[in-house]
Amino acid sequence: MAEVPVRPVAARPGPVTIADVAAAAGVSKQTVSNVMNHPAKVRPETRERVQRTVAELGFQPNRVARALRSSSAGMIACRIEPVSSHSLAHLHDRFLHALAEAGQAAGRHLMLFAVDDAESEAATCVRLVRTGSVEGVVLYNVVPDDPRLPVLREAGVPFVCFGRFSEAADASGWVDVDNAAGVAAVVGHLADGGHRRIGFLGFPDGHRVGDDRAGGWVAAMDRHGLLAGSHRLDVRGEDTWTSGARMARGLLDRADAPTALVAASDTLAAGALQAVRDLGLTAGADVALVGYDDTPSAEVLDLSSVRQPLPEVGRRIVEALCGKEKTDPVAALLPPELVVRGSSRHRS
Repeated sequence: MAEVPVRPVAARPGPVTIADVAAAAGVSKQTVSNVMNHPAKVRPETRERVQRTVAELGFQPNRVARALRSSSAGMIACRIEPVSSHSLAHLHDRFLHALAEAGQAAGRHLMLFAVDDAESEAATCVRLVRTGSVEGVVLYNVVPDDPRLPVLREAGVPFVCFGRFSEAADASGWVDVDNAAGVAAVVGHLADGGHRRIGFLGFPDGHRVGDDRAGGWVAAMDRHGLLAGSHRLDVRGEDTWTSGARMARGLLDRADAPTALVAASDTLAAGALQAVRDLGLTAGADVALVGYDDTPSAEVLDLSSVRQPLPEVGRRIVEALCGKEKTDPVAALLPPELVVRGSSRHRS
């Protein structure tokens, strides 16, 4: 019997589907499914043609779809970020823990992987979804014009970002924390405590999270009528302990030194705390100090800080990727919480 040729399939973005295989082999989707799952039900010549088509098109059965149909647990994937030896925050570790717990509650498991750069991360995410290893991916540390997003969109990869990737009204697929509101709450707390000169230790311009937190400081200082008297109290540097100490020392050495400092991270705040001590001052009594992210280090140092609602972030992300209502991509901005400790507690 003459071999039946495989019909060409027009190239299109995204993974090869069972419909593509059926069209190329000239059979129904049910026949392709039978060949993959119950080959004895299909005539040998039809089975061979479908198998040849599968090989030529590079079709890879979606194991996740099968697992979901049988009520088995699915998987979601997230890259492990490199750990900085200069940071005390470890926010990423706590986020992954919250994501894993949210996944467990939804009957999903978290797959972690390590790559060197954003390009490799995008390629890995596409491969994991196309092979059916995971049903969706989570992106961390999203930046403006993030190179991962167009790659995943073109490949049809389901994803949700921890962090906003655009201010556009139609931008969706993210869960974020309102960083500006967090810093504004800190300024309000310090202003209520009688502080009029409140300095800000921030990240370099162009860092999305840092810019949001700096914007919260500016807006809140203006709202409390303190911005005009705070000339040159906004200083920026890398998110390291030494940078925080250097910037705080520069402000506190001035004749018109601030009486309170707001740091854009607990790492910067820990450095500032050391600068306060080096000057013979006491945090909370002589200089009020507040950090951001409420890391375990903040509690140990009795440092006031802004706590991100990571359990809620994880739950929203998992729901968006794996929940029953997945037709409308999520766009959620969650409020943080100010945790007051000895470093900024109001004196009676």
